[in-house]
Amino acid sequence: MPVRDAVFEDIEEICTLIEEHAVYEDNHDLKLDRAEMSGHLFGPAPKAWVLIATPPGEPGTVAGLAFCSWSFSTWEARPGIWLDDLFVRPAHRRYGLGSELLDELSNRTSGRVEWDMQEGNEKGKAFYAQLGAEPVPGWIRYRWRP
Repeated sequence: MPVRDAVFEDIEEICTLIEEHAVYEDNHDLKLDRAEMSGHLFGPAPKAWVLIATPPGEPGTVAGLAFCSWSFSTWEARPGIWLDDLFVRPAHRRYGLGSELLDELSNRTSGRVEWDMQEGNEKGKAFYAQLGAEPVPGWIRYRWRP
């Protein structure tokens, strides 16, 4: 199966993929603390979880990830999934791995799957539209940092 749950031994690949995604988005300064991330994902009280995509015929190769956490909608009265990061390495694109990651997320909840996308990401916009996803009109995301 090309999509699987990440395990503790995947922490280096997970962090490397996130850093590669940052570089792809022109952020060359992101360097993650592997031990800290490991605690957030695999510690006694995990805060997030990851799905790993592997290309067909290459079971040891990590091609991409979906980095997620649970959300909850009071108006729908059910849990959903917040997709914080979806990234497939450029060499493994166009094989359906991004779609498989998103399909697996939709299979894990009866609620909504939501994510943000940077403005101007025309490739992402086309990809999500092809899947039937739509932007949420009338909502503006706010962020408050300590």
